[in-house]
Amino acid sequence: MTTPAPRRDDYRDVPLSALLYVTRGTYTAAVRRAQAKVGCEDVPASGEAILNAMEWSGASLEAVVRFLGVTKQAVSQTVETLVERGYLERSRDTVDRRRLKLRLTARGHAAGKAGRRGIEEVDRDLIGRVGALRVAHARETLIALLEIKRRSRPGPGGAEA
Repeated sequence: MTTPAPRRDDYRDVPLSALLYVTRGTYTAAVRRAQAKVGCEDVPASGEAILNAMEWSGASLEAVVRFLGVTKQAVSQTVETLVERGYLERSRDTVDRRRLKLRLTARGHAAGKAGRRGIEEVDRDLIGRVGALRVAHARETLIALLEIKRRSRPGPGGAEA
């Protein structure tokens, strides 16, 4: 005999941390499906956030790395894979020849735009289920969690060193 699926109300007593943990792949799955549709199914999982953020904001890799709260060393292998697979290209900084610059290729832009479409699809579904106001409140809550996380880390001003 199969157990019936729990009703939505049955999740009210589940700790928020557990809900965040079990839903963490919702956006990732949507991004991966959208990227596969445009021939970008080989974006490494750790590279999705980098490509998406660089495409949407025009931010440099350094700015994206700072926002994600990781070190350049932590993403170096992912960056190398993104270069090898044609999503990023390297060039020398014209001002400081010792520095390398990374920028999105046409394929990187396509993967980033597809990722955005996947995320927007989840957002539309979510708004349809709970309404825009609740989604806005969830966003405020997640921003507060991010601030708590950053404040509790060691380093100058609470930021990760």
